[in-house]
Amino acid sequence: MIKEKTILQNAQSGIEDRKIVLFGAGKIGRSFIGQLFSRGGYEVVFIDVFKPVIDALNSRKEYAVIIKSNQDEVLTINHVRGILASDEPAVVFEIATASIVAVSIGQQGLPNAIPLIAKGLLLRYKEMPHSPLDIIIAENLRHAADYFRTELKPLLPTDYPFDTLVGLVETSIGKMVPIMLQKDMEADVLQVFAEPYNTLILDKLAFRNPIPDIAGLAPKENMKAWVDRKLFIHNLGHATTAYLGFMYNPKFVYLYEALAVSEIKTVVRDTMLQAADILQKRYPEEFTLEDLTVHTDDLISRFQNRALGDTIYRVGCDLMRKLSADDRLAGAIHLAIDLEMPYNRIFNAFIAGCFFKATDEAGNRMKEDIDFSIKIQKFGFEWALTEVAGFDTNKHEAIFKTRINNHLIRS
Repeated sequence: MIKEKTILQNAQSGIEDRKIVLFGAGKIGRSFIGQLFSRGGYEVVFIDVFKPVIDALNSRKEYAVIIKSNQDEVLTINHVRGILASDEPAVVFEIATASIVAVSIGQQGLPNAIPLIAKGLLLRYKEMPHSPLDIIIAENLRHAADYFRTELKPLLPTDYPFDTLVGLVETSIGKMVPIMLQKDMEADVLQVFAEPYNTLILDKLAFRNPIPDIAGLAPKENMKAWVDRKLFIHNLGHATTAYLGFMYNPKFVYLYEALAVSEIKTVVRDTMLQAADILQKRYPEEFTLEDLTVHTDDLISRFQNRALGDTIYRVGCDLMRKLSADDRLAGAIHLAIDLEMPYNRIFNAFIAGCFFKATDEAGNRMKEDIDFSIKIQKFGFEWALTEVAGFDTNKHEAIFKTRINNHLIRS
C-alpha cells in the first residue's frame, strides 16, 4: 500500500513534471497522441492490455514512428513507459498523478477503461480536491463527451464536483495510420507507420486546465462542427473510395489503385462535395464551400499516398459500424434529409458498402462483416436500411424506392 504522503508528493511532482497517461498503445496512440505529447515535453505513460508492447516500452523507453511519404522519415519517440491495464493499483495511481489523460482504445475498450479513470479521479480528489483533470477522448466517436459523461459520472459520488474537476475533451482524429503487414510488425513490435499529417483538432471550451502549449494541437470552439467535418468528409470519402473501388475491381488492394481510375476519383470527389454542401448548410458560420472544397482535394491527395499503403480492406471493413445511422454515410444522409438537401451520391456509396467483401492480406474478413453479408442475403437490402442505417419505411419512403445497381454506381 502506498502511503498517503507519498501519493500526494508524487501527484504534485507528476503534475509539475508534465505527464500524460494514455490509454491505448495502438497505432493512433503511439503514432499521434503519444508522439505529439512526447515531443511537447511530456512523459507518456501508456496503458494497454498487450503485454509484448508494454514490456518493450519499459525495456527500450523509446519507439519509432515511420512517416510514410515520398521519402520515409523516422521519428524517435522517447520519455515513454507502459503499464498493463490489468495492474489496477498502478493504473489508478498514474491517473491520480497525471497532468492530463487521453484515451485511444476504440469504443469496445471504453467500458474497461472508464471505471479505472473513475477510481483515479477519486484518489486524486482525496489528495488534491481542487486539481482538475482533462481527458482527451481521441476516438472516432460522435458525441464522445456525452458518452463519457453518461458512463463516468455514475461511478463517482453524487457530491463529486464533476463539471468543475473533469474536462471531457472531444477530438477530431484526421491522421491516417494503415494496417501494417505482418512482416513489419514482426520486425519491431513498437514501430508504427503514419502519414505526415500531424494536427489534432480538439475542443477548446472543454478544458478545465490551461490547454497544453505543444505543437500540433488545434483547439476549436465549435467542436461539433469539426467532428462532423471529419466524419462526413474525411471518413465518408475514405469509405466511398473503398466501396466503389471494391465494386469496380475486387482485386484492388490499395486506395491509390482505386483513385487511379479517373471515373472512381470523380465520383468520390463529387460525393465528398455533396457532403460538403450539407455540412456548410449545417454550419454556415464555421465553414465556407471554398474551404471545404480545398479540404476535400487535400484529402483525396492524401488518400493517394502510395507510400502509406493504406488498404481498401482497412478503410472499408467493420460494416455494422461504418454503415450505422450515426456514422459516415447514413449519418450524412440523415442530416441531408433534415436539411432538405440532396444525398443521392452519398446513398450510392452506402449501397456499395452493403456489398463490400474485401479481405485482408491473409484473405480473411471480419467475422462481423461476414455476418453482415449473410443477413443482407437472407433478409435483403431493406434490412440494412432499417436495422443498420436507421431509416424508417414511412418517414424515408423515397430511400426504399431507390433502384440498386450492381456495378460502379454513378449519380
